[in-house]
Amino acid sequence: MADISTAHVHLIGIGGAGLSAIARVLLEQGTGVSGSDLVISPVAEMLVRDGALVYQGHDANHVNGADVVVASSAIPDENVEIREAEARGIPVLRRPAFLRRMMEGKRVVAVAGTHGKTTTTAMIATVLVAAERDPTFIVGGVLADLETNARAGSGPLFLIEADEYDRTFLSMTPYAAVITNVEHDHPDCYPTFEVFRRAFESFASLVPEEGLLAVCGDDPVAREIGQSFADGASVRVFGLQDGLPWRAEEVRPNFAGGVDFLAVREGETLGLVRLRVPGRHNASNAMAALVVADFLGIPFSVARQALTSFRGVARRFEVKGEAEGVVVVDDYAHHPTEIRATLQAARERFPDRRIWAVWQPHTYSRTRELMDEFALAFEDADRVIVLPIYAAREKDTLGVSAADAAALMNHPHVEAVSSLRAAVERLLHSVGDEDVVLTLGAGDGDSVGEWLLSELQGRPDV
Repeated sequence: MADISTAHVHLIGIGGAGLSAIARVLLEQGTGVSGSDLVISPVAEMLVRDGALVYQGHDANHVNGADVVVASSAIPDENVEIREAEARGIPVLRRPAFLRRMMEGKRVVAVAGTHGKTTTTAMIATVLVAAERDPTFIVGGVLADLETNARAGSGPLFLIEADEYDRTFLSMTPYAAVITNVEHDHPDCYPTFEVFRRAFESFASLVPEEGLLAVCGDDPVAREIGQSFADGASVRVFGLQDGLPWRAEEVRPNFAGGVDFLAVREGETLGLVRLRVPGRHNASNAMAALVVADFLGIPFSVARQALTSFRGVARRFEVKGEAEGVVVVDDYAHHPTEIRATLQAARERFPDRRIWAVWQPHTYSRTRELMDEFALAFEDADRVIVLPIYAAREKDTLGVSAADAAALMNHPHVEAVSSLRAAVERLLHSVGDEDVVLTLGAGDGDSVGEWLLSELQGRPDV
């Protein structure tokens, strides 16, 4: 197989979070990059700007000139570009196998967990850059400070968001690993929680004795996994609960719209940390970043300053704008625990405002499997609008709908709508001054907030 640094790599699904980040690193390493996707996403447009050739749609001719083809987990084997590459004898790799090749010779820092891994990885990247470690990093979202989701560095560290989908994280050899939490997700890959948990146990077992395993002590499963490896790698436990070795104390909202907390290490108060991102969960994420920084020999003062400058990740409590007194926020939350934490953060940041939660369920399998938990996740919202389910890689074969989800909620003000446009019309007729509209989901439901802002801004003055 051709050497990556001199090859032409074609990526099928280049607009997604996973492959766009890989493409970014390859471009910065001087590799020829092309790719295709059904929709040209903003990150794909950035790749085009910087020299990648990106096609909209899939066609056999798109693999012309490719030495290696990389396919997203969401791309089926019968994809026309995969079949053409195989017919021509061009090696075809799935994302996990290609990532393994990219990380060869590097010290890998991998961040896993059902929730929080994108923000935690982004925080660690911000710290490593501030400490002048010049890391290579791959994050599942665009960092607001660095305006990218990936970077090719010259240092020995390779930081990566360790995605559990399709067991991608089991292809890694982490020198340092973080587990933020372990709650059942991706039922299309993991039919039961026990299967899901075993995958995380396997991930933890990949850390060598001289490495670091950092686990969140607030999550019982992550804590148990850490305890089971106590005789192997250096295990450090972080979180918010009293008594944890690494913990955030006195977490409270601050004037910047984020949270402040005291960072404590083994009974020693290191100092005050001020974040610009809201929510107690982000204090926990920041503690994970401090644990990794300490393990890598980065002074607390450097890490703290980096975290203070951290402005978040796109689609993670991203304030999209304000019009006619209505604030629009978007968040990628698509699991019940994530939704609950995001709404709690919104309530802390906007304590006296009416909060509209506009939720787009993501995949039929997740919606059906976690229906009862979704029904209880919206207590901190004053109004709830449920959008049609975003199918992603699935087909509507499970007999579950947005109306089913809305009907199950024990909420006084919830309704299902037939389309994204219907949600916009409902909001235009109902939102008032000081309201907050929070779009929730991993699909295209953020369009509701963007359209709402546009139309509110275009209204004639009365």
